[in-house]
Amino acid sequence: MPRVVVVSPPFLSHAQPLAVLAGALRERGADVHFACAPAFEHLARRAGTGFVPLSVTRNANTGVAEATRQDAREAERLREFLDATREGAVAALLAQARHRRADMLADPEAVLEALRTTHRRLRPDWYVVDQLSYPVTLALHCLGVPYATFCPGHPSYVLSGPEAWFGLPYAWPDAVHPDPEALEELSGAVRANDEAFTRLFAAFAREHAPARPAPGRAFALSSPHAVVHAYPQLPWLPTGPEGPVRLFAGHMAAPAAALDAQWEARLKGLRRSAARVVLVALGTFLSARDDVLRTVVTGVLEGLRDTAVVVAAGERTGALADLAGDRVVVVPSVPQQALLEHVDAMVHHGGGNSFTECLRAGVPALVLPFSSDQFSVAHDAQRSGAGVVRDPNTLTSDDVPAALDALWADMDPRLTGLTRAVRGRGPGWAAEELLAVMDRGVAGA
Repeated sequence: MPRVVVVSPPFLSHAQPLAVLAGALRERGADVHFACAPAFEHLARRAGTGFVPLSVTRNANTGVAEATRQDAREAERLREFLDATREGAVAALLAQARHRRADMLADPEAVLEALRTTHRRLRPDWYVVDQLSYPVTLALHCLGVPYATFCPGHPSYVLSGPEAWFGLPYAWPDAVHPDPEALEELSGAVRANDEAFTRLFAAFAREHAPARPAPGRAFALSSPHAVVHAYPQLPWLPTGPEGPVRLFAGHMAAPAAALDAQWEARLKGLRRSAARVVLVALGTFLSARDDVLRTVVTGVLEGLRDTAVVVAAGERTGALADLAGDRVVVVPSVPQQALLEHVDAMVHHGGGNSFTECLRAGVPALVLPFSSDQFSVAHDAQRSGAGVVRDPNTLTSDDVPAALDALWADMDPRLTGLTRAVRGRGPGWAAEELLAVMDRGVAGA
């Protein structure tokens, strides 16, 4: 069995699924080390793997973005991003495009040296790297070592061809109507980023690995061997690059743990007041949008008398404390996977983890996309019958009960089939398939 180093960026929504995959590889006999920022060592312990302290970006998110200690510039950029989400979809994507250089290629020389040191010490046969960890992928390309790509979000993050652009959604949900002129501006910004990153990658490779092939288009750089998608294989998805094996794992979540006694008591109390329970969680960054959280909760309280709400409010828990009561629980964070086994719907932001965890649990969703790949995920939720989509910035409290009623009244039978397919795969399946690719690669080396 191979020795594998799984490299993760310091973001909980990326590190958790990568650590689950690392644990699944270990359970199937591989010698695995999980490499991430020191704050994430507990994920390696939970997965039963070795740990390598490795920071691949200045930014970080250990669970609630606003609560994570950042340097002043990173904190300012987070505020700029959150402000942009209030202006709408294109404004948020434009802010992300402006921030991309600092986010994704902050110190490639240091990353290359850290990985070279790790490789000398551990001598792994393979690496697994997050698709969005571009400096790591670039470093592994320069080192000429075998690696597999893990795609944590929408499959379109692995570019499908010359007309696909990182930072521009491959499709939009019906509820989001970007202005055509603003879209032109966004298109120009992502194309400029693509060209700039490609030049940077080429120059870096010429300096540090002149004997290696040129890396080519920067955002298209991924493993030539295998790409693991934490996503279901939907028939309308982009085709992806030729060459690597594409493994659609469906989800990358550990088995859901049982709720502890405190959560059991909370749910029991809510069920005394309501026939249904809705989980509301907008992810580790977007819990800061307490205006949207308040709109959702107010809409349920006023328009769905038989429904209770659990809200993951992050650092805005105090700001929403006045909503708590017999039908509302407001807490900083929730055991999302465990709670999904006990709720009737979820309101989420279109994050890949939330989408696939809802599919695995068979829970329909009201999706409120803000940024990143969330518009693409929301489109897929709508098209697959797994949820309904609304624009978070035009949502009113009156819209919420109508959307949830539509979700329950029109429960799409396709969700049942999707749930069955997603449950049939997962991290164990992905680990077995990936190890088969690694065995063929090592044998042919």
